[in-house]
This record gives sequence, structure tokens and C-alpha cells, in this order.
Amino acid sequence: MSKIEFSKEEKELLVRKIQSYMDDELSFEIGQFDAEFLLDYFSEEMGTYYYNRGLEDARLVVERKLEAIDEDIYAIEKPTEFSK
Repeated sequence: MSKIEFSKEEKELLVRKIQSYMDDELSFEIGQFDAEFLLDYFSEEMGTYYYNRGLEDARLVVERKLEAIDEDIYAIEKPTEFSK
């Protein structure tokens, strides 16, 4: 997995969200630098877990689609004397 990087606009938005959360939920003001540091920390230390969960979700979607395709293929199969 490559390093998680955000565009400037994304990072600004996420930093504001961190600052808002800290203020609203914890009554703690956090500066922009500290919020960016916190964002970088979570991205590096926990990003992999979210990334892997996303892959797991994608894998399940693909698996379900393949099962449906497999069923559709069996449905159009023509019987022969060798069919089960």
C-alpha cells in the first residue's frame, strides 16, 4: 500500500473536521499544526486498517457478482447426454 496522501483541499477540510470534533466533543481547542499532525498520525498508523477493510468489502462485492455470473452461465447451458 502506498502512503496515504490528500490533496491540499482535502487536508484542509479534514483538519477543520478534527478541530471541530475536538472543540465540540471534547471542549478542547487544537491548532492547525496539531490537527495536521493528528491527521498524519491516524493516516499512517490506522489508514492500513481502513484500506484493508475497503478491500475486503470490494472483494465481497466482486465475489457476489461472480456468483451471479456463474449462475447465469449455468442457466443458459444446453443439456447434453453428458450433463449431470
